[in-house]
Amino acid sequence: MAKYTIGVDYDTQSGRAVLVELSSGREVAGHVTPYPHHVIDERLPESGARLEHDWALQHPGDYLEVLRRSVPAVLKKSGIDPSDVVGIGIDFTACTMLPVDEKGEPLCFDPALKKEPHSWVKLWKHHAAQHEANEINRIAEERGENFLMRYGGKISSEWMIAKIWQVLDEAPDIYDRTDLFLEATDWVISKMAGRMVRNSCAAGYKAIWHKQDGYPSTEYFKALHPRLEDLTDTKLRGEVVPLGTRVGGLTEEMAQITGLRAGTAVAAGNVDAHAAVPAVGVVTPGKLVMAMGTSICHMLLGTEEKPVEGMCGVVEDGIIPGLYGYEAGQSAVGDIFEWYVEKAVPFHVKKQADEEGIEVHAWLEREASKYKPGETGLLALDWWNGNRSVLVDTDLTGLMLGMTLLTKPEEIYRTLLEATAFGTRKIIEAFHNSGVPVDALYACGGLPQKNALLMQIYADVTNREIFVAESKQTPALGAAMFAAVAAGAEAGGYDNIFDAAGKMARIKEVSYKPIPENVEVYEKLFAEYEKLHEYFGRGGNDVMKRLKSIKKSAGRTEDDVKVTPGMQL
Repeated sequence: MAKYTIGVDYDTQSGRAVLVELSSGREVAGHVTPYPHHVIDERLPESGARLEHDWALQHPGDYLEVLRRSVPAVLKKSGIDPSDVVGIGIDFTACTMLPVDEKGEPLCFDPALKKEPHSWVKLWKHHAAQHEANEINRIAEERGENFLMRYGGKISSEWMIAKIWQVLDEAPDIYDRTDLFLEATDWVISKMAGRMVRNSCAAGYKAIWHKQDGYPSTEYFKALHPRLEDLTDTKLRGEVVPLGTRVGGLTEEMAQITGLRAGTAVAAGNVDAHAAVPAVGVVTPGKLVMAMGTSICHMLLGTEEKPVEGMCGVVEDGIIPGLYGYEAGQSAVGDIFEWYVEKAVPFHVKKQADEEGIEVHAWLEREASKYKPGETGLLALDWWNGNRSVLVDTDLTGLMLGMTLLTKPEEIYRTLLEATAFGTRKIIEAFHNSGVPVDALYACGGLPQKNALLMQIYADVTNREIFVAESKQTPALGAAMFAAVAAGAEAGGYDNIFDAAGKMARIKEVSYKPIPENVEVYEKLFAEYEKLHEYFGRGGNDVMKRLKSIKKSAGRTEDDVKVTPGMQL
């Protein structure tokens, strides 16, 4: 009798459930639930309270809605007996943080607090805690804190501690009302299994937790702020468990909501990109996995802990047990392409694409592929949403150089693709130069499935062969694989992730290989990219930050705009 697990991938805009057959890794059925409240970055739901710049929130109820809709949908679509599903696992974007009360309920569920922005979920791309991140890094450097080297020398504003400190700084009453600050993945698992634990992946990469040393010292937290001294013993308390751990069995309440059997094994939560690594069959060092979507997360396995500039972290057992997992990333990739198509592409491009019956992205890819490397005369920095690695600075912004009155939309599009590839190469070189080898690249996520030009550019820019995942849903597949480990071999699952990867992971037969003549041109372009990267990114010219400061001081609120009769908005 075939056995199955379900993996649920919580993305930025939606949640996806995938039902997977354990013996083969075959994805039997899938279902997507768009978040009803989407990304909350302008106004709060219901109250309409306006958010400041760089805020990005979500509604925790949307996460439960995914379980309510998508899990029953895959069971119905597949027609299998729920008793044959031996486990369920989830992954999440991270750091996606929410404050909960003593009962484990999000503070934003409290009618008295829902008008307070800090009571809501802070999404991974919430960048409003940059000031706190700067202070976290400055004080750590002054004190000579050893943990800083494990994160490339900088802690990001996207991560847990900076976001917590922002709450304390700006809404101390919300801080007081918070019993625990949780990763969203750990909160959803607590609702599913009736037990609150923290997963080692998110804790290690996003909350400065270390398998041997634990969190930074209370003295360090006190140096940040006196009220943070006991943070790790109070609002960050909780057992940290390895990936693949069986947190518990599905509760009766969640069984009724999902249609699964009560007691079904629930695996510890995971981070989306990290879950994708075993899903492409990578369980050994030297292979860098790129989870390519709205952003890119770069994961690499190593045999020892080494400092690498700008990495998002190195965590023992953080991705695969027995190895050190390294993470780096780019804050925007697919988001940049989407921005260009939605906000900057001329009308005639959309008109031509409509007439041909194809998407604008496809039209631009086709036209951009007609150019040779260097033929556009353009060069860009890929900082439309700041720089995650290697500079770790969300105040950096995008730049394009070389435009003329003859520049065409498809040339700009190709240049944006190339810019993100240069950003990835910068990350690869940081690893390689620090003694962490990168021999081959593996790609997964939405972009490798859709954009062949992009993947060829990445192969040419990095001068490395790129293998692409067969699955279009690798985070969900990885979550399903860890669910199989949580269930164990006796229940029809697997005893470890190595066995699960050996049976369930798949990559495409066709790979992308570097084209020598393209590599030669991109070497010259990358040299110019590096000059811009260093000049604008390391203080040679802080014009990007000054412009953001001027924008913030000149920003208008809605009350500043007076609507008069006859005025059109």
